[in-house]
Amino acid sequence: MLQRFTDQVAIVTGGASGIGEAVTRRIIAEGGKAVILDTDQANMDRVTDECGAETLRVDVSNEQSVHSGVSHVTQQYGRLDIVVHCAGIVGPTNTNTVDYPTSDFENVLRVNLFGAFYISKYVLPHMLEQSYGRVLLMASIGGKEGNPGMVGYASSKSGVIGLIKAIGKEYATSGITVNGIAPAVIRTPMNEDTSDEQLRYMTERIPMKRL
Repeated sequence: MLQRFTDQVAIVTGGASGIGEAVTRRIIAEGGKAVILDTDQANMDRVTDECGAETLRVDVSNEQSVHSGVSHVTQQYGRLDIVVHCAGIVGPTNTNTVDYPTSDFENVLRVNLFGAFYISKYVLPHMLEQSYGRVLLMASIGGKEGNPGMVGYASSKSGVIGLIKAIGKEYATSGITVNGIAPAVIRTPMNEDTSDEQLRYMTERIPMKRL
């Protein structure tokens, strides 16, 4: 196996399950130190036991929580090379805009969009000090295409796409790269409560017709 991350320190938000867990395991397997920022304590403990990840209980929708978590990592390790921001929620699905609760819309944006902003805001100064960093924010095909019935999720991920483009251009000459990935729907714990009708709608648009 490649050892691309030897001597590098990474933060993975949402690293207790799903895509974030897979990313955490890969970084550690390739020689890096991975610190999970998440609120799912049971799964953080499991991942730590299984692969040796460090964990911090951090709510990405809370600016002070993110600031404290990032500060803890940089103080402990003296550097920060990689951030992979996977933390996110789906919110209501198969729900038309007129029936979509405003409180849910606000909550999805706080986690998905504000969380991406907070993590970027507080990791960039540490990367600037070393003139190197890799920031990867998880967007979504839902943010690119605008899935109906998921107005909160689609709006939040569209915002993440704009955030990625703006930050990437701001720091393009600094030694820091800022990129995004926009997956289609993936079978992870995040989608356990997504309605069957919503999953069918999204799966039908995948050329291989499967999650």
